[in-house]
Amino acid sequence: MNRGHQPRNVLMVDDKPSMRRLLDLLAGLGCEGDLAHDSHLALAMMEKETFDVVLLDLRCSEMPAGEMTSAIKELRPKLVGRVLLITGEVSDPQTMKMIKKNCWSYFSWQQVMQDLWKRLRSLLGFLQPSPD
Repeated sequence: MNRGHQPRNVLMVDDKPSMRRLLDLLAGLGCEGDLAHDSHLALAMMEKETFDVVLLDLRCSEMPAGEMTSAIKELRPKLVGRVLLITGEVSDPQTMKMIKKNCWSYFSWQQVMQDLWKRLRSLLGFLQPSPD
């Protein structure tokens, strides 16, 4: 856990309310988080609050990912390199072309859950295999 340190503030931009569960799991790692259901709300939140990382669902918003990442860069330049795109479309060649062209960091939804599980397993000493 993040003992003795300020909690890390994470903003998740996703239109699925169920993603609140991921933020709950991150809280166990010493993170505090907020969920914005679209890009406009996320940008409004970033105007008022500082975040350490933004987890951005590639397709959750009416604003294209390129516009959103540019708006974040303009609003909070320190977040450059700290915006992680999350997508279920890693097998889609157009999506991957766009991600590579813009040099965006990304995770598939499966990777996010696997990586989080590995971290939790390491911290909490779980011996069971990761959930699918």
